Amino acid sequence: MNSTAVAENTNRMSKEELLELKEAMNQKAMTKKRIKTATTIVANIMVAFVVLLPLLYAVSIAFMPSGELFTTDWNLLPKNPTLQNFKDALTKVPLLRFIGNSFLVAGCITIGQIISCSLAAFSFSFLEFKGKGILFMLVMATMMVPGEATIISNYLTVGQMGILDTYPVLILPYLTSAMGIFLFRQFYMSFPASLYESAKLDGCTNLRFIWKILIPLTKSAIGAMAVYTFINAWNMYMWPLLVTGSDSLRTVQIGISMLNSVDSQSITTMIAGVVMVIIPSISIFIIGQKQLIRGMFSGAVKG
Repeated sequence: MNSTAVAENTNRMSKEELLELKEAMNQKAMTKKRIKTATTIVANIMVAFVVLLPLLYAVSIAFMPSGELFTTDWNLLPKNPTLQNFKDALTKVPLLRFIGNSFLVAGCITIGQIISCSLAAFSFSFLEFKGKGILFMLVMATMMVPGEATIISNYLTVGQMGILDTYPVLILPYLTSAMGIFLFRQFYMSFPASLYESAKLDGCTNLRFIWKILIPLTKSAIGAMAVYTFINAWNMYMWPLLVTGSDSLRTVQIGISMLNSVDSQSITTMIAGVVMVIIPSISIFIIGQKQLIRGMFSGAVKG
């Protein structure tokens, strides 16, 4: 009996020691994981601060009187913050009109590219016709042609059409894109061909198939395309500068350059205008960044 009790006590102590050892190892692993997570967060904050430093300094200059900017002192933050720079930016040029023009142009281009690219991608994905592969290769080849190489021919074309210095001239040349066609096609290729065949057997037309089936299934691709296209259209500079001559049709990128002048006070005014102009594009990017990332990568994997 005594030897049995001693053996039970030994086994009980061994189990307790094992539990304590296991708990100590779990605590050590949790501590290492927390240190690793904290280190990653600190590193990300430092990198984000370095990346965002020019933007943060621009915001600081926007609230800074011009007298504080051009001094020998190291002024990172305004000592006497003011909103006068924003008021000057809105009064020197019709900046609100420029912002409205950019919203109109970028919105129309975004909607136009989503419609045209989705229709073209549907044709390349589900329809069968002669020369489909060659035609798709030609469309993809246009991605290697820089926009500067076609800007003169585009200008001569719209000049012959008589639409210079109008809203259509800002919109029509950008109503489709090879990148958008490729994005939607890769997304559509992840769907089985039987989906389209079943819809056709049920009497579904091509347009109805796109509207009722493809669009609801490709919301992430549409979101990615919308964010990418809107930001690109918002930041257009060369084409609006070339085809528009009146202030009523200027876009924000042209309007910002109009704020620059020879006097030193224009620097803070121009930076204030830049801050107001980048707010919409940054907001759209922040809101749609998940859709942008999901749409760019989801079509690359079939399943």
